[in-house]
Formats: sequence, C-alpha cells, structure tokens
Amino acid sequence: MKRKNRYDYDRYDPPTSKGYASTAEKKLFDPTKIAIIASVFILGIVVGIALNFGTNADPTRIESRSQIDMQAPNAELCQQFGASAIVANMRVFLTLNPFNVFVTQPTMQPGCVLRQNNWSILEQQKLVSNDQVRDCKRRMNTFAFTGVLESSPNIDCVYQNDAAGNLFLNKPGTSGARPESDSF
Repeated sequence: MKRKNRYDYDRYDPPTSKGYASTAEKKLFDPTKIAIIASVFILGIVVGIALNFGTNADPTRIESRSQIDMQAPNAELCQQFGASAIVANMRVFLTLNPFNVFVTQPTMQPGCVLRQNNWSILEQQKLVSNDQVRDCKRRMNTFAFTGVLESSPNIDCVYQNDAAGNLFLNKPGTSGARPESDSF
C-alpha cells in the first residue's frame, strides 16, 4: 500500500462552482463600493460648500465683497449709484532733517464712492455746494462719503489713482486693459 504524503491533506482548493468566485474573477467595483464612494464624495462637497458659505461670526474679518456692500452707508444707494469702499483715515508726518516718515494708526470705516454722473443725489439733499461741485468737476474727480447721508455725512472730493494699477490682476502677457465700468 502506497503511503500518502502528509502535504497532500494540507492543501485547500476552493470549490469552483457558480456560487463562489475566485479572487481573480471578482469585479473591481461592485455596486456597494460605488455607492459608498459616491456618498463620501457628495458628503465632502456638501461640507465644503457649507464651510465656504457659512456666516462669519468674527466681525474683525471680511470674507467677501458682499459684507463690504452691506456695511456701506446708504447701502442700496451706494450699490446703485457708486461702489462701496473701505475708508482708511490716517495722518502721515514727514520730517526732513533727519528724513523720517511717521504714520498714525489708521481707522477703518465703511464708505461709498459715487460715480460722476450721480452727484445730483448730493446736490438735491444740499450736502455739497455749487462751488464744491465745480471744483471737483474741474479736477476730473468724484465724491465719496462716510456716514449716513441723512445725518451729516463726511463728504470729500476724491480722485481715482491708477498709477500703480492692480498688481493682483496684471498677469504677465495680458494687455491689462480696464473695462469702462471701473472708471468713476
């Protein structure tokens, strides 16, 4: 009688019937895996959108232009006839001997810059005189204000300074031409 090798009994060959598939025959993506991956992807998008559009509880941070627009004095009027702005009030002291520059701590407040063709709003409410309008027109400037128009706002004749340009928008190889709507 022939003796069997003990290793013959230790081998396991899985059955190859239709009910069982070998690892090589398994599908790479079965419906369960696809559903799990898709739900994790969608959940990530929803969480990202929620974090991006969440309300800002910190009043010291500005996260969007709409926050500046809402804080502007006479917000509806400013959006319709001009542009909202952040106004920085500061003073600069310049000494010549020795040459030094000293700057005060700026105070930031919301403001509004009116387009030149909308000055009549200020004139109708008698907030600017004819002399102020004439001087401001002569220098090709426009008016800007801080504070609510109905309760003694601070109005100044300002000019648009584009000498340096917006270095965030000027990319190498582009023309840098500005649309006319940016001109006040």
